[in-house]
Amino acid sequence: MAQSMNDEPAMNPPEESAPGQIEALEQAFCEQLMACLDECARGRRGLFSSVELLEDGDGHAWPEAERLRELALAMQGVLAQLEDRNALCDEFLDLCSMHGESHPGERKLARAFLERIERGEVGQQQTGKNLPW
Repeated sequence: MAQSMNDEPAMNPPEESAPGQIEALEQAFCEQLMACLDECARGRRGLFSSVELLEDGDGHAWPEAERLRELALAMQGVLAQLEDRNALCDEFLDLCSMHGESHPGERKLARAFLERIERGEVGQQQTGKNLPW
């Protein structure tokens, strides 16, 4: 960090420090999402919904999944203010909004989302026939 003449740390203008902070936020979101998707694909419920009835077999809610949804909403808001988007975050939140008979189930949804991420398809327009949901 740059030092001023009186040895106090120089303050970076917000526009200079914001990109690094946003990148760190996006990286933290991506890492947490991948960990939660893996756990959900192995059968843990509650990643895509905060419905209280979705508890694991031990009767415990999934706090990491709740924090991930909160982080995604906050990140989407911050990026919108900067007139930017994060396709991974947007698609995750879209999946979280699915309800009803067309919902394929969390385990299947997590597996399909992981496969799309691995193939680099997140953020690309897909026709309804190609999507598993």
